[in-house]
Amino acid sequence: MYQPRMSHSGRNERILVLDGGLGTTLEELFQRDIFSPLWSAKPVDEDPEVIIKAHLAFLRAGADIILTSTYQCAFETFAASGYTGEDAVRIMRKSVKLAHEARSRFFEEQKADGRRERYVKIALSLGPFGATLSPAQEFDGFYPPPYGPSGYSDAPGQSNTNAFPNTSEGHRLRADSVERLAESHLGRLRVFADDPETWAMIDLVAFETVPLSREVKAIRRAVGKLQKGLDGRGMEMKKWWVSTVWPDGRYPEEREPGGERVSPGEVVHALLNEYNAETVAQEIPRPWGVGINCTSLDHLAPLLAEFTAGIRHLYSDHDGGDTYDVVRRVWVPTSNGKGDGWAARLWELANMTAQEERVWDGVVLGGCCRTGPAEIDALVRRVLDSA
Repeated sequence: MYQPRMSHSGRNERILVLDGGLGTTLEELFQRDIFSPLWSAKPVDEDPEVIIKAHLAFLRAGADIILTSTYQCAFETFAASGYTGEDAVRIMRKSVKLAHEARSRFFEEQKADGRRERYVKIALSLGPFGATLSPAQEFDGFYPPPYGPSGYSDAPGQSNTNAFPNTSEGHRLRADSVERLAESHLGRLRVFADDPETWAMIDLVAFETVPLSREVKAIRRAVGKLQKGLDGRGMEMKKWWVSTVWPDGRYPEEREPGGERVSPGEVVHALLNEYNAETVAQEIPRPWGVGINCTSLDHLAPLLAEFTAGIRHLYSDHDGGDTYDVVRRVWVPTSNGKGDGWAARLWELANMTAQEERVWDGVVLGGCCRTGPAEIDALVRRVLDSA
């Protein structure tokens, strides 16, 4: 993943540590029930102090970047939870302010303890369109029309697919789905970008757990439209990354209905393909960073190798914790373990990746669901020990 060079006393400047799973930390560490379409955004309006405490737990563990509690925030998810559109905007912006408050309190703690200030960045967390659906579809990408070929169905004999047919009509529908997904992502971005106070608090934008290459293209198009603006006078985009999801070591997207999965090389191309006449005309900028999340560490090494090879071919993240069983809706312990064992394996892979200076400017590594402050603390200690 690309990253800026930042001053960190005693830290490897090419490796930054992201926080872990905010939602599952609220459940495990703070015993909050967040089972709703809003997930970690549920306490923002009802119990804002616990959001601040969860952010602080990761900051005290040594995280360089904290993610806002906005992953599943969208007008659709707020409507499903009984909120108005005005409430949705207010709460989404409040999520950013709570992260900012946590960062401010952490700075004051450092000063009070006489510690050298460690600057922390806030990343706006934006999940894929599938995170707004019920059941959520960030791991499979079964999107209803016009966002995809068909929504998820558990009806007997139903065959779910996330690919359009390889026909002229299928190509037309696919192109239309990219536009619709771009509009969805642009609408969420504008909630934050249109408010100068909120936008100023954000350092990075993280598009996470994206299961479809056409949604990657849609996100890039949405960012391009934000930069251009409706009147041709756009605004400056924050540094942003797109993290793709690999739940079983494979990308969820099919090449065609019932066919093979899209390869890592094809995903890299969707993420970072060169500017050409088509992409310039359609305002499709490249992200500042690309990532991998929601996969076992057993799959991470080969995926990183393929990403590195794909990027090298074009131009010359990372997850942890347990596995989520989407059918039973339970967490299943993995062979990776948690705590220091997980941190050691992730650190080894990240350190190897960081050596590829001609491909990667740096690495941001951290956890996702079921990765708490203890795991981030263990990861930070690995980074500090390497300095």
